[in-house]
Amino acid sequence: MTTELPHTTATRVPFWQRKATLILLMILAALAVFGTTTQTWIHVAIAQGEVAQTDLDIPGNKAAVAVSALALVALAGSLATSIAGKIARIVTSCIVFFSAAGIVAVVLGILLDPAAAAVAEVGAATGIEGQPSDATITVFPVLAVVAAVVLGMATLLVLWFGRSWTVRTKYDAAKQESDVDSDRPIDEIDHWDQLSRGEDPTA
Repeated sequence: MTTELPHTTATRVPFWQRKATLILLMILAALAVFGTTTQTWIHVAIAQGEVAQTDLDIPGNKAAVAVSALALVALAGSLATSIAGKIARIVTSCIVFFSAAGIVAVVLGILLDPAAAAVAEVGAATGIEGQPSDATITVFPVLAVVAAVVLGMATLLVLWFGRSWTVRTKYDAAKQESDVDSDRPIDEIDHWDQLSRGEDPTA
C-alpha cells in the first residue's frame, strides 16, 4: 500500500528574486565600493625640478571623498532595507540607488580627468600649487564603478520584486498563534484560564 504525497501548487521563488539574495548583494556591493577607496586610485609622477618627491600614490578616500561617504550611505540604506516595511523599503531603496548613481558620476569624473582630481594632493605633497604632474588611473576606480552599477541594479530589483514580499511582524505571529490556539478543543485548564481572565468560556 502506497501513500500519495500531498500535491502543492506553490512555486519556488528564483534565488535572484529573493529578499535575502538581493539585500546581501546590495550590502556586498556597497562594501566593495568602500573597499576600493582604501586602495590607490591615482598614481602621480611629479616633474623633477624644485621638489624632491617624484612619485605620489593617492588613495580613493582622498581622491574622491564623496565616494567613501556615498558608499557608507548605501551600506546603511541596504541594512535598513533588510528590516524596513513596504513603504520604508521604497524610501531606503531610493536612497541607495541615488547613492550608487552619485558614486558612478563622481568616479567617471576622475576617470576622465585624473590630473584635476590629483591637484589638491599634489599641491599638499609638494607645497607648490599647479606643480606639473603626470597622473594615471589604477584599476580600483573602474572596480568602484562596476560595484556601484551592481549596487544600483540590485536596488532596482528590490524595488520591483519587493512589491510581492510579505512583511511579518510580531503582531502577525501572535495573531497566527492565537488563531491556531482557537482551533484546539478547550479543556478544563483552558476553562479555568479564561475564567481567571474574566472571560466567559461558554461564549
